[in-house]
Amino acid sequence: MTLYINACPREESRTERLARAYLAHISDVTELNVYDQPLVPLDRKRLAHRESLIAGGKWHDPMFDYAHQFADADDIIIAAPYWDLGFPAQLKTYIENIYVTGIVSAYNDHGQPCGLCRARSLTYITTAGGAYDPRFSFDYLTAMAKEYFGIRETRLIYAECLDICGNDPEAILQSAIDQIERSADR
Repeated sequence: MTLYINACPREESRTERLARAYLAHISDVTELNVYDQPLVPLDRKRLAHRESLIAGGKWHDPMFDYAHQFADADDIIIAAPYWDLGFPAQLKTYIENIYVTGIVSAYNDHGQPCGLCRARSLTYITTAGGAYDPRFSFDYLTAMAKEYFGIRETRLIYAECLDICGNDPEAILQSAIDQIERSADR
């Protein structure tokens, strides 16, 4: 199963349009729209509850459903627009909720993280109104995937400079979609 994490809040999202072009070539996709979920940051009360569940070995509590879904996916696709040099806060909240030691990762005897996720790959799809800088979105997710989740392969699909005066955003987006189509034909 491919898990599609949709972090596109806008109805007419250019990022989601790019993601849909990519998803058109994949079967067995489960979509999780982070804006349709009751995701909230871990405050003191929720964190204490989570810690007590972990200490009690209650791994199948509903609080861990997102973590299990993420850990059990064969491939992961995340679509999120490039906002304020990163991605929307709701995606960070999702990551905070899935990062459960004992489900998505563990620590070895030397205190180093070991990923427990099945996914072969994580694909990150984004669009940017200006120039895209991957350091605070894709690079962050790549580090998490490889160093903590155990997902060795990551890939980036993006379209940038969509809102620069004089640029044709539709042509730029279509060029990125065409590139997806050419890659799928291989």
